[in-house]
Amino acid sequence: MSACAGRSIGDPALDCPLGSGRTYQTNLFRRAEPAIDTTFRSLRRVHLDADAWLDIVPGWLANDAALFEELERTCDWTQRKRWLYEQERIEPRLTSSWSVASGAPLEPAILETMRCLLSERYDVSFDSVGFNLYRDGQDSVAWHRDKIRQEVETPIVPLVSLGEARKLLFRPLGGGQSRAFSAGRGDLLVTGGTAQWTWEHAILKVARAGPRISIAFRYGMRPRAYRA
Repeated sequence: MSACAGRSIGDPALDCPLGSGRTYQTNLFRRAEPAIDTTFRSLRRVHLDADAWLDIVPGWLANDAALFEELERTCDWTQRKRWLYEQERIEPRLTSSWSVASGAPLEPAILETMRCLLSERYDVSFDSVGFNLYRDGQDSVAWHRDKIRQEVETPIVPLVSLGEARKLLFRPLGGGQSRAFSAGRGDLLVTGGTAQWTWEHAILKVARAGPRISIAFRYGMRPRAYRA
């Protein structure tokens, strides 16, 4: 069974409680079907430095609410522990994952469509997907780089954001002035060049924020990258 399996998009469901204490009334009306911009027509490239870049496509996935609700309802969400400042701490967000190696289908089908489109555009085969659920403003992720194998010199990592927008911050490795990019409501943000090696990224706590799910397509990950 895949990490995210269950009723298909558009099926009626009971109210879906979220960590923020709010609910989505999915039984009152039918959500519009999600639609991918297969042309990437609004893509713009941002250079963090001479070798690191971001591709940004605002609203790459239109009508993201239905997919958000299905993933929130059907993913096998867990809360991982991480070593931080020489202490084991509970990560303040929920996570789930999928990989080709699992032998399970990537569901719902629109995720497989995304994976194929992104693999074709960036000429790599994305073989794993990480899902992160930020329930409210207190959910966050500290400054970090993705756990990619060192032999991948210029990793590409597309990130699709669903739900309420949060600020995704980037700063030079080890510290320095950060740059903020809004990520939510179907936006696509792709890190490329040396961005995963020479820059760190984070989503910091804020006083108030609605729920958000990020979907990260990856390849060349370390074996323990998605383990709790």
